Amino acid sequence: MENMLSSAPLPSSLPDRFILLPDQRPPASSVAVSLPVIDLSRGRDEVRRAVLDAGRELGFFQVINHGVSQQTMREMEEVCEEFFRLPAADKTALYSEDRFKRNRLFSGTIYGDRYWRDCLRLACAFPVGDTKNDWPDKPQSLREVIEKFIMPTRGVAMELLRLLSEGMGLRPDYFEGDLSGGDVVIHVNHYPPCPDPSLTLGLPPHCDRNLITLLLPGTVNGLQVVYKGEWINVDPVPNSFIVNFGRQLEIITNGMLKSIEHRAVANSALARTSVAAFIMPAADSLIGPAEEFVSKDNPPRYRPAIFGEFIR
Repeated sequence: MENMLSSAPLPSSLPDRFILLPDQRPPASSVAVSLPVIDLSRGRDEVRRAVLDAGRELGFFQVINHGVSQQTMREMEEVCEEFFRLPAADKTALYSEDRFKRNRLFSGTIYGDRYWRDCLRLACAFPVGDTKNDWPDKPQSLREVIEKFIMPTRGVAMELLRLLSEGMGLRPDYFEGDLSGGDVVIHVNHYPPCPDPSLTLGLPPHCDRNLITLLLPGTVNGLQVVYKGEWINVDPVPNSFIVNFGRQLEIITNGMLKSIEHRAVANSALARTSVAAFIMPAADSLIGPAEEFVSKDNPPRYRPAIFGEFIR
């Protein structure tokens, strides 16, 4: 628990253990590219084309008019920020460095180095049922708010997968069942103000390992995405979700859709809290390129693997 940034006074200078090598530090981005913004209330044919085009071009996009109420999104942001303001004594029992523990609080040591982040990880089964009893009981409204948020958020993800399926010539329910039947894993990422953001990162460059991710980005910018070999800053649209594809979607489509590297930068003045909802396949799912994307001219680029083994 002593590693938790949010439970310690802000240092006047960046501790040495957080300083990255020069070639790993975040250079200034000069690329001006905006993520596509897709209005899910438009006609289905238009939305289907937009989702597929954005996925092929950037692997990241934003969705608005998605059906999750603004109140639900704001309540989720507020309760997550409130959680990280709790006294350390109220969070100690949650802290764990066991990567395979379903629900835990941890610091930015997960990648073997030190990154300027604290994270609350929660596993959400569907239906939620008794699994919420394993979530923190403080703040008092946390369990209720997360359940209220995650149900429609998962619904948005499943609708996007249906749109992708239709656009790629698959049956609309292709991704239902085991391919999306695992937990929805929530990462509440908290990035406290950093003494020197030029020397460290909140999250290192990485690709998500799941199927599809919806991010509630919060009000402070910090997400960067690779585009044509350079890092671009993401400027979220109000009341939007940022969507990106995980490795499993890349594998299933045999590389037609890409899982794109992204990272989080720190901020010297403001704390940032974001919420990522990861749609996961069932642990025993065998995932490989779908036969619809394999041919003599386009052989399999990935070997099939059990998802649980892939994660391990």
